[in-house]
Amino acid sequence: MTKLYAGVAAAAIAALLAGSAAWVFLGRSEDRFAGCGANQVAGGAIGGPFTLVDQEGRTVTDREVLSKPSLVYFGYTFCPDVCPFDMARNAQAVDILTEWGIEVTPVFISIDPKRDTPEQLKFFAEAIHPDTVALTGTEEQVKAASQAYKTFYRVQESDDDFYLVDHSTFTYFMLPGTGFVDFFKREDTPEQIAERISCFVNDSNVSTSFDARTQKSYQASRGKQMGDNHG
Repeated sequence: MTKLYAGVAAAAIAALLAGSAAWVFLGRSEDRFAGCGANQVAGGAIGGPFTLVDQEGRTVTDREVLSKPSLVYFGYTFCPDVCPFDMARNAQAVDILTEWGIEVTPVFISIDPKRDTPEQLKFFAEAIHPDTVALTGTEEQVKAASQAYKTFYRVQESDDDFYLVDHSTFTYFMLPGTGFVDFFKREDTPEQIAERISCFVNDSNVSTSFDARTQKSYQASRGKQMGDNHG
């Protein structure tokens, strides 16, 4: 009977931890990336489905955008210093990884849909990196994406359109077929980000092009749109 009670108690504790806001990593029971120096996060799983609009005006979903390893950052284009610096840092990490034969997509999700139109995002994305996917949407769509990634933002009160937006500054690494893997802080360097991502990709045992047909179709559409705009 003692063993039976012990087993029931262990099961109850396991269920409690699974349903609580305990420390979680990847939302998974096993940590197969332990050797890659991943950060831990508090709360529930990071990431989830979203429907947004990219810089070409196309309505896209998370499956299209995140079908390759991706660095996801929430910010806004009118940000005076933090967002451009963080995105430029992410772009540098992407270039390092490209030299190592690893493709990673830099993704920028605006938390300022009032000002960040697709046209504004297009200008911003082209200044950051040619592979940048920049996303906006309705206030409801942006809020849903932000909540899925457990990010914070708040528009400061202002009497004009030159307002600032307080927001969290983590960059999230998403791996196709796995989802959230790790996050990077502002003090992380491009080299540190590239090294950790390289470890995750090499140890993932999953394809780095999870939804190849969807990604190919989406990238081809983006390429055609960009060609039409520059033709």
